[in-house]
Amino acid sequence: MDKSTGKALVGFIVGAAVGVAAGILFAPQKGTDTRKELKKKADEIGKEVSEKVGEKMDEMKKYVEEIANDAKTKFKKVEDA
Repeated sequence: MDKSTGKALVGFIVGAAVGVAAGILFAPQKGTDTRKELKKKADEIGKEVSEKVGEKMDEMKKYVEEIANDAKTKFKKVEDA
């Protein structure tokens, strides 16, 4: 994962959270309803973030495994030579 992808993901998440919070806070409803709605949205965003982080972690694991396998192959070639 390169830096620009990580920054874009963080930007998207922050932007979504700010937009949702602003929309809920400026909606004309009772405080208890607003708190319930905020909790619901926070739970949804938390789940989405967790899924995205999990996906990126899987990508990183695969990348590290590839590098490790390449290094093993190169060391084996050097050892054999």
